[in-house]
Amino acid sequence: MMEDCIFCKITAGEIPSKKVYEDEDFYAFEDIAPVAPVHVLVIPKKHVKSIAALTQDDAAVAGRMLFAIQKVAASLGLAEDGYRVVFNTGEKAGQTVHHMHAHILGGKEMAWPGV
Repeated sequence: MMEDCIFCKITAGEIPSKKVYEDEDFYAFEDIAPVAPVHVLVIPKKHVKSIAALTQDDAAVAGRMLFAIQKVAASLGLAEDGYRVVFNTGEKAGQTVHHMHAHILGGKEMAWPGV
């Protein structure tokens, strides 16, 4: 756990969140500033700064994260209609919390680019 990381504090229960899903390796919660009717963040409990910071040792966690995203989307009723998964990597891409996380966006038809 990184002591100054807000997402590490959320997974540790130090900061409240609206939990959607949790297992041994991942935690999912509602985004506090949603950009779609459904907007949930999925984060690994292990602190990884971003996709760019992944190492070969993180490969299994990164792969299991996709299955966690799949479970969360299904639990939210998004599996049939579809959903978008976004990883912002780095500040220029819009990453504001430097703990790897995926945004699950759904509940409406989306255009490309943008939401």
